[in-house]
Amino acid sequence: MPTSRETIFAVLHARLSALPATTLRGEVLPERVPPGGLLILRDGEPGEPEVTLSPLAYHYQHRAEIEAVVQGADRDSAFDTVCTSIGAALAADRTLGGLCDWIEAEAPRPVDLAVEGAASLKAAVIPVVLHYTTA
Repeated sequence: MPTSRETIFAVLHARLSALPATTLRGEVLPERVPPGGLLILRDGEPGEPEVTLSPLAYHYQHRAEIEAVVQGADRDSAFDTVCTSIGAALAADRTLGGLCDWIEAEAPRPVDLAVEGAASLKAAVIPVVLHYTTA
């Protein structure tokens, strides 16, 4: 039986997979970026939980990361579309079907990356804070 954390990440990955960008989980950046963009969900850092003793429960504010990458001549517009779609997907259900108390994305930190012999990339890490409780 998967842990609460793994169940949450599986549902989040499925939610992101419904977006037009190709979505991977924990993979290395491939050599080619798909035309619709690329999202890579990283498990991130769960941090130290707050603990309640009766009943015993661990309350996490897990900081996951979504790496968003686009490439091409119109990369600014494509990047904006990818970021907007991530925000809309998360806002549609902030509890991931009751698995989390709350899920919230922070502002992306974009950077332009030059690629020798190809169109440059626009990429960002988008921190996502998952608030959840587990035994």
